[in-house]
Formats: sequence, C-alpha cells, structure tokens
Amino acid sequence: MALLHTHFFSEVLGMQCTMDVLLPQKPSRPALPVLWLLHGLSDDHSIWQRRTSIERYADGLDLAILMPNVHRSFYTDMHQGLPYERFIADELPVIARNLFHLSARREETFVAGLSMGGYGAFKLALKYPGRYAAAASLSGALDMASRWERGERIGEMELIYGGSPADTPNDLMFLARRLAADPAQPRPRLFQCCGTEDFLLDDNHAFRDLARGLGFDLVYHEAPGNHNWGFWDTHIQQVLAWLMTPQTGTK
Repeated sequence: MALLHTHFFSEVLGMQCTMDVLLPQKPSRPALPVLWLLHGLSDDHSIWQRRTSIERYADGLDLAILMPNVHRSFYTDMHQGLPYERFIADELPVIARNLFHLSARREETFVAGLSMGGYGAFKLALKYPGRYAAAASLSGALDMASRWERGERIGEMELIYGGSPADTPNDLMFLARRLAADPAQPRPRLFQCCGTEDFLLDDNHAFRDLARGLGFDLVYHEAPGNHNWGFWDTHIQQVLAWLMTPQTGTK
C-alpha cells in the first residue's frame, strides 16, 4: 500500500484542508473502488493509521481508502460554522477523483466511520443513497435527537444544528424512514457494531431496531468492549471483509 498525505484548498470551506489516502501500489483495475473512512469527534484525518493497523488490513485489496478531516462538525452544514456536509458529500469526491484514479460508480463507493464518523457514514448513505452502495458504523452516535433531548453537549450541538435535529435531515431516524418510504431510491447495505459496555449502546439499539423494522439490509454485531480503539481495530477488519464480499442481486 502507498500512504499519501494530501493538502488541498476547499472552495466550499474557503480554507486549506487535509486528507490521508491509502492506495494499492499494483491495482488490477484502472479506477479503484473507494472507502471514505471517517473519524470521530476528538480525532482527525490521521487517527485511523495511528490507532489501528488499517494499512496492513487493506494490503492486497483493490480499494482506495480516503480519510478526510472535518474537525468537530458532525459532517453537517453547521448552523454557526462551515458547510462540512457540502464539503464531504459534494466537493471532496470531485477533488479526489481529479487527483486519483477512483471509481465514480455507486456500486464501488462505500463510507464507514467511528462514533461521530459512524453518524456521518450513515447520514451520507441514507441522505444520498444514489451515491453509496454500503455504509458501516462502528460505535456510532446514531440517535442525536435523543442526545439533544438529554442536553448532552448542548452548547456545541446548538452551534452545529441550531435546534433539535429531530425529524430533520440531520436525524438518522428521519432519513431512514424517508428513504424506506421512497421505492424509487436504492437502499445502501448497512453494517453496524457496538461494544456492550459502550455509552452509545442505546443509540445503536434504537437505530438497529428501526432499520430492521423498515426492512433495511442491516448486519449488526455486538461484542464485549467499550468506546475505544481496541474494539475499533478489531471491527474495522470485519467491515473490510463485509465490504469486499461480492454482492449479487442488490439494488
């Protein structure tokens, strides 16, 4: 694998940005499938290499892994801040395809993340289902409406959302229900995992139960573990294996 540290200018954000990229050195195809691998609330674009063996796990896969930095934005066009959702959903894929030989096909575009990044991964896949074939959440913050109601990080959440995200396009439950009600849209495959001692376990149960009730193709794993890199290092291997399993007959 080749590890590239990229620095580029974002017109959407109006500033210099960073993204780390893993590429196979001997790809077997001209345009590589893409995994957008998203970081958590207190992390940045470098965290997956520093805390897991993602480069070793990806060795031998025909897969580009792109790890951008979005600070503490929750992958959202912030109420008071910058339009990070527009950056990650619209601008950055174009920049990346201009720089690297990447596939633009939905069937070869995936997104995954941990904690805040798990929220971001599911948000992108559920809001833009025509762009992502699959999404994975590791210990994701998947029920932000309930966290708002409990007053968790309320000052920071006000800067991001401006009000309760419940029943808005920043609410994963709302997005899942909206997508399930639209038969014209494809549904991404979903992978979800969480540790039994994780403080976000209730969030994960709530989303799992809703998604299964709506008929989503959802793989769910629960195992002993907390909100830490030991759990994520183990389970990102499961995510990669799941993503690279050939799919037949998937809309």
